[in-house]
Amino acid sequence: MEVSVEFELIPAIDIKDGKCVRLQEGKADQATEYGDDPVAMALKWEREGATRLHVIDLDGAFSGQATHSEIARSIFGAVRIPVQLGGGIRTLDQVERLLALGAARVILGTAAIEHPEIVETAVSRHGDAVVVGIDARNGRVALRGWQTQSSVPAVDLARRMKAIGVERIIYTDIARDGMLYGVNLDETERVAREAQIPVIASGGVAGIEDVRDLWERRAAGIEGVILGRALYERRIDLRQATRALAAWNIC
Repeated sequence: MEVSVEFELIPAIDIKDGKCVRLQEGKADQATEYGDDPVAMALKWEREGATRLHVIDLDGAFSGQATHSEIARSIFGAVRIPVQLGGGIRTLDQVERLLALGAARVILGTAAIEHPEIVETAVSRHGDAVVVGIDARNGRVALRGWQTQSSVPAVDLARRMKAIGVERIIYTDIARDGMLYGVNLDETERVAREAQIPVIASGGVAGIEDVRDLWERRAAGIEGVILGRALYERRIDLRQATRALAAWNIC
């Protein structure tokens, strides 16, 4: 698949116990707190030029029940940019309630393996407002807030999702998430190419060089990157990264 895609820089806001945190390798007991007001954080990234936000209800991801819907609704009401929301969304009713609250996109993860019929129905009703998050460790999909390891290859799940109408996935290499090790470029590109589905990359971004490397592979179908710890620890400045992206697009 050789396509021309827009490339988007998407700040992450991960919510645990009502606070903004980042996990390391998806482990709940390895969380670093970066703020106690997710709405204020959303407004900060909007001011700095974000065109979309990636909000994850970590408590929901671990428990299987969306926990921070009210915080999410407050974020939707505070910012003017679209917000994609994930974490513990495993039923059609949850999908529809969160879209009604104001989410531009909802992210389904565990349901993609355990109940693909829910994903298929959600996509048939809501189209590209439904995104599938594929979180993988050593190329195999992890479930239930990354706590359960499956034997399903990430590429195979991406193909299945493409076949039922999913229009994009978010691919996260869990071993790199929050570790500043650099993005798993080859695996991210392989998923996009072999499944022929647009991919938003996640996990491991350490600096602007990782963003550039992903941008250079956009023809494979990589259409953006989620920025987490590198953004919060000021290894990447969002305004500067946005200007750099605009310059690359001109060249």
